[in-house]
Amino acid sequence: MMYRATLKKTLEKRKVDRSSKWLNPNWYAKQLTPTWQACIPIALIIFMLWGYAGIAQTPPTLESVAQATAELKIGIDTMWVMIAGMLVFFMNAGFCMLETGMCRQKNAVNVLAKNLIVFALSTVAFWAIGFGLMFSNGNNFLGTSGGFFLTGADNSPAIGDAYQGIFSALNWTGVPLGAKFFFQLVFAGTAATIVSGAVAERIKFADFLIFSLLLVGIAYPITGHWIWGGGWLADAGFYDFAGSTVVHAVGGWAALMGAAFLGPRIGKYNSDGSANALPAHNMSIATLGALILWLGWFGFNPGSTMGVGNGSLIAHIALTTNTAGAFGALAATMTAWVVLGKPDLSMVINGLLAGLVAVTAPCAFVNAGSAALIGAVGGVLVVFAVSFFDKLKIDDPVGAISVHLVNGVWGTLALGLFSQAGQFGAAPAPAAGLFYGGGISQLWVQFLGTISVGGITVLLSSIFWILLKSTMGIRVTAEEEFEGLDIAEHGMEAYAGFMKEVPGLSGGGSSSPKGEISSSAKPYL
Repeated sequence: MMYRATLKKTLEKRKVDRSSKWLNPNWYAKQLTPTWQACIPIALIIFMLWGYAGIAQTPPTLESVAQATAELKIGIDTMWVMIAGMLVFFMNAGFCMLETGMCRQKNAVNVLAKNLIVFALSTVAFWAIGFGLMFSNGNNFLGTSGGFFLTGADNSPAIGDAYQGIFSALNWTGVPLGAKFFFQLVFAGTAATIVSGAVAERIKFADFLIFSLLLVGIAYPITGHWIWGGGWLADAGFYDFAGSTVVHAVGGWAALMGAAFLGPRIGKYNSDGSANALPAHNMSIATLGALILWLGWFGFNPGSTMGVGNGSLIAHIALTTNTAGAFGALAATMTAWVVLGKPDLSMVINGLLAGLVAVTAPCAFVNAGSAALIGAVGGVLVVFAVSFFDKLKIDDPVGAISVHLVNGVWGTLALGLFSQAGQFGAAPAPAAGLFYGGGISQLWVQFLGTISVGGITVLLSSIFWILLKSTMGIRVTAEEEFEGLDIAEHGMEAYAGFMKEVPGLSGGGSSSPKGEISSSAKPYL
């Protein structure tokens, strides 16, 4: 017992000694360096100031919470619009790869240069004049309130009745004006890029640049105002959620007229009207381009919400977009297999793009099953459209007209067939389509818009092409086309130093010791 008592007293004494040393400044002086000793009072001061600040700050009010919530919503919506716009911008890389791979190697530099410079030109044209003509307040046919160089009254991100400015057509989205402009700019650039592929391998570089400026600065904004700028088609109830008509069909009509005025490439058609294959030189990069475009479409269509909301509409649009693209690729593969005897990779690529183009107008208003059917029909159409335009001797090296024009029209009409109105959260929304009990009214409006936009685009594009043809001449000489636009227009080769393959010669064929291509190879390169 005595031992236990002694042990208890010893332990209690040690506990007191330990606790007392932590409170003894001398212990710290022995254990810590002067630097660490100085940190202790500083830490205590900071702790006391933080505590005072926490107690002294004004408690939040309902008004401050509401303002913070509104600002957060604007920030999230703006971030979504900008990211979606960047995805659409990245589609330029897809078009670059796709068109270059589909063309012959002697024109690769030319196609790359056109696809690179066209967005720079689109930026200038749309900033200087296009955006103002398309979205500024005006009449049913054109924006007349200015807005050139992105000037004019505007209090974005205010929406609805709170909006005060000259861009009332965009007062439904609560993002800054810069975000509105950027998102619409990348769409305008896409329309110009569509033309590039259809006129490839024989157009003068300067003429293409000038036409792109005219298209993005004048023609595209006029029809865009009719639909997205509060014009007469919008008043009539025409709907195009993300641009089957506004972007793709407009680019397709302009491409059609360009290919028609240019004429076919040398060697494309025989005297009896039959077509010769001028094979693509690199299907690897063409396939890469198609995959980039597929990715970019998830900005193109879902981004057209221009706001996040609760996210359900964005998810639904991504679903319908992907479904249509997938079914378009599958349908084109099977159709080509049956009609052409082989699952042609170029048809697989164009079938994918055809499905994506077709669903662009109705993506927010149809269910996944309808999107699958829309995409499948698009995949079938594109295969037969390529043959159809060949019979008309409209030479389109990449199938841009078949993809964007034919399926832009089909997708616009499909909205009138399959629309389920605002069932999926889109507002405003069209009436129900013919197959969902809505009758023919929405289909008729879609048809009216299609022929109206097509008519004015054909007219304006023809005027532009005729003016260029009569003044500058739009086509390179036969010698330049034979040699290739890389050398004739740019003075360089895309594959300098690489051996050129010559069909029909054993061992892959090549060039002469001096590096000159044999005449038998030239039509294929």
